Amino acid sequence: MSRQFRRSALIGSGVAAALTAGTILVACGGGGSSSAGSPKSELSIADSYIPLPAAPGGMAAGYLTVKNAGAGTDQLVKVSSPGAKSVTMHRSNENTMEEVDALDVPAHGTLALDRGGNHLMIMDWDKAPAVGDKLELDLTFAKGNTISVQVPVKPLTYRPGS
Repeated sequence: MSRQFRRSALIGSGVAAALTAGTILVACGGGGSSSAGSPKSELSIADSYIPLPAAPGGMAAGYLTVKNAGAGTDQLVKVSSPGAKSVTMHRSNENTMEEVDALDVPAHGTLALDRGGNHLMIMDWDKAPAVGDKLELDLTFAKGNTISVQVPVKPLTYRPGS
């Protein structure tokens, strides 16, 4: 074997080893780009309320605002309640209402759940709600944060700010 060939073979195997190590680092999430450096969401809940259902013990809508003071986006991915068997997220427009799996919470922005738009549907209450009652809602977000909020039941005709 010639000296030139051995040198080329050694250099080639060194390059192959370096490329393999780099591939493993990328596949394992190494290389300095950890999620610890990614922008965080800073979430809070405001303006929550549930209008009293028109039918006793019936289905009710839930409204609130998710505020994000952080630089990272997030998603509301689940809502549950110890006081109701089912809480689902919905999107409405002029003609339709559809259940959705997630709702986006923009960075430095808000997710509004309000009449005529995004909202919650609360079904199968453990006890019929009355004005003044509070229902616990547990809001789970994609980045792993869960926020519990006590949501007051308001009169059916209640409108915030009026």
